[in-house]
Amino acid sequence: MLGFCRGPAVTTQVDKTSDIWNEDLAPTDPRQRTWTWLHYVTLWIGMVVCIPSYIAASSLLDQGMSALQAVATVLFGNLIVVVPIMLVGHAGAKYGIPFAVLVRSSFGVRGNKLPALLRAIVACGWFGIQCWIGGNAIHVIGNILVGGALTGPAIPFIGLNTAQLCSFFVFWALHLYFIRKGPDSVRWIETITAPVKIVVVLALLAWAWDKAGGFGDFINAPSQFEPGAAKAGQFWAVFAPSLTAMIGVWATLALNIPDFTRFARSQKDQMLGQAVGLPVPMALFSLVGVAVTSATIVIYGKAIWDPVDLAGRMEGIAVAIGLAIITIDTLCVNLAANVVGPAYDFTAIFPKHVNFARGGYITAVLGVVMMPWKLIESSNGYIFTWLIGYGALLGPVLGVMLADYWLVRRGQLDVPALFDLNGRYAYRGGWNPAAVAALVLGVMPNIPGFLHAALPHAFPEVGLFADIYDHALIVGLVIAVVVYLGLMREERARIGQALLASASR
Repeated sequence: MLGFCRGPAVTTQVDKTSDIWNEDLAPTDPRQRTWTWLHYVTLWIGMVVCIPSYIAASSLLDQGMSALQAVATVLFGNLIVVVPIMLVGHAGAKYGIPFAVLVRSSFGVRGNKLPALLRAIVACGWFGIQCWIGGNAIHVIGNILVGGALTGPAIPFIGLNTAQLCSFFVFWALHLYFIRKGPDSVRWIETITAPVKIVVVLALLAWAWDKAGGFGDFINAPSQFEPGAAKAGQFWAVFAPSLTAMIGVWATLALNIPDFTRFARSQKDQMLGQAVGLPVPMALFSLVGVAVTSATIVIYGKAIWDPVDLAGRMEGIAVAIGLAIITIDTLCVNLAANVVGPAYDFTAIFPKHVNFARGGYITAVLGVVMMPWKLIESSNGYIFTWLIGYGALLGPVLGVMLADYWLVRRGQLDVPALFDLNGRYAYRGGWNPAAVAALVLGVMPNIPGFLHAALPHAFPEVGLFADIYDHALIVGLVIAVVVYLGLMREERARIGQALLASASR
């Protein structure tokens, strides 16, 4: 028996003098494991109700889906992704270790730097996107207050005008204070804004209802895939990559969820909290996104899927207040979802030189360098290049983690060895060739499709690889699982025999 819902495991003392140990990576002790299922529900609601989630749902309308098709796609995608989230979270709750330490069992005590770096880079991109959204909201607020005076030509190469760039850096700079103080310092803001955020969402729905004359038309409106419509017969061609993208929205959290579940009071708390906190709230919030976006078709004659762009078309001081609340909330979400994970990752990559705060600062710098405003210029780029693209990268990592923890090791880890450069997870020079091979082979089939999506003029035809890319995360995950299990078959057999011998005593 794996003890799927048992409480935290009691671990022996790890070597604190190890070069790969520091206080931020150490297993949590029982006094730190206080999170109940309700904490995880509120954590997920706080992360779900944010502008990128709104955009993910509303962008499906821009791709031709009906409102109900869009909401169903979001719900289905989140019902799928919550399964690996709970499975990976099991290790954090059982052993009290973060993601960057957990992957040492599969990639090696030094090889863990590779998946940690990949996940950190993706999180840096998300950090930048959230900063752009918050900065854009500040720019819209300023324009409302000064009567639209914050305009000007775009700066060459950057693609933003001076006011937009300054607004971005103002919002970006706010993060530096909280990174230095630690994520707990933002809790009082979350406590205040959480209920207000719900009011803002309901107010936005009421506005859309009033301006569009109700939601009856949008609920009954057909998709663009109906016979005679603009994209007739193309539903499955759009649905497959869209579902992959919706799964990919939380792919980064599927990897680093142990960063949070390591504080769980029990397995039941982390599993119940995540099962309740993610799929349904995400579907409900997506309903808000598609309802308001559908209303914009009636009000403005086209689908406006960016809520900040939509707010910029409204008038009145109430809009500025609502945007200010959204800006503060975006800050809270960004700190929780896109700073904690990569900060731990950079700490694991340079354990003797980088602590949590320094890891957060590295995240902030890379988030700017990636020019995040270009990642979400269009719904097509947001879905097909960003969401599916990084899913192609992280899917194989997730596959290796699941295969190693559940199928090779049967949920049993030697925690002291995770901090031992010469222990059982040292493999070859600290790297596990099987994990690296599974990662590379899982990514490779998706490279042509990604190049076609990101650079269509340079790579106009990639044949079957375009269809493979539509399912990038799943394809990469499955390939990685198969390859890893094949290469680790002897280790799997050895561990299985050892567990049987132990059970028969």
